[in-house]
Amino acid sequence: MRHLGKAAFAAFCVGLATFGATAPARAEVKELRIGGQPGLPYLPFLVMEHFKLIEKHAAASKLGELKASWITRAGPAELIDAMLGGRLDMIGAGVPSLATLYDKTAGTSREVKALWALQSMPFYLVTNNPQVKTLRDFTEKDKIAVPSVKVSSQAIALQMAAAQVWGPENYAKLDALTISRGHPDAATALMSGSGEITAHFASSPFYYFELADPKIHKVLTSYEITGGEHTNGVLLATSAFYKANPEVCAVVRAAEEEANAFIKAHPREAAEIYMKATNDKTQQLDDVAKMIADPEVNYTTTPLNIMKIVSFMYRTGSYKNQAKQWQDLFHASAQGLSGS
Repeated sequence: MRHLGKAAFAAFCVGLATFGATAPARAEVKELRIGGQPGLPYLPFLVMEHFKLIEKHAAASKLGELKASWITRAGPAELIDAMLGGRLDMIGAGVPSLATLYDKTAGTSREVKALWALQSMPFYLVTNNPQVKTLRDFTEKDKIAVPSVKVSSQAIALQMAAAQVWGPENYAKLDALTISRGHPDAATALMSGSGEITAHFASSPFYYFELADPKIHKVLTSYEITGGEHTNGVLLATSAFYKANPEVCAVVRAAEEEANAFIKAHPREAAEIYMKATNDKTQQLDDVAKMIADPEVNYTTTPLNIMKIVSFMYRTGSYKNQAKQWQDLFHASAQGLSGS
């Protein structure tokens, strides 16, 4: 799942400046517009679209007819801008994006919170440098690729790990070694062994490709940093939309729960849906099915270890409007979940 980087933050600021010109949330919409990004973190979206699960659950409810429109973009900037501008109703994003948007929009006409989690997936810090076994082994000769320095989910995880190794005051110790690269480009550079990148804090499916290369090995995972499974992505909506469309949100929740159950029960069929939807001809079906069935991957709506991430961000000044409990960041739709 991606993050609120510099471009996204700029788009976010534009959205804030134009609140007065945005259209009001439409009450119990007849067309639901959902924005996501490429990759396995958004597999539930693909399954919901494939089986028309939102339409199915809407038809079984008092809503009746409801059309779901799915939009995919490479990164979060355009999605965030579209949601704040009223052109999208729900979008997927990472936990740092949630904390930043919560901080900046609280109390405004476009307040943003999460509806629920999308999944739990780890990030893997991998390297092609045989001398690097732990964080302490990195030197100024290394470059660690993350989607965006300092603000991405992976960059925050690296800071959390540094604070654990060198103390809270040294959380930024490895920031100087990080470099901004998209996951595909970072993986290609690391596996080629050319260029300056010697490590990559990767998301799925890229760390699977990298670790299949005998020259590359794992340093640590984000699950090790947070002490267990953590939420990778969340589904966001403005408070105005949520309050105007409670039945629509309930239908989406039911559809996603059904999609998650299907993915867990039928990973191979889910892999077929993924490969067809993405037109992916570079991977083998069995390999994708194994990625989906990986015990570390959990397609769930329950937010996990959210507070460990956002509390760290607050302590290091990444956002100022402190969330005292995970529920502060979520709409009422998630309050009954056993989150953390």
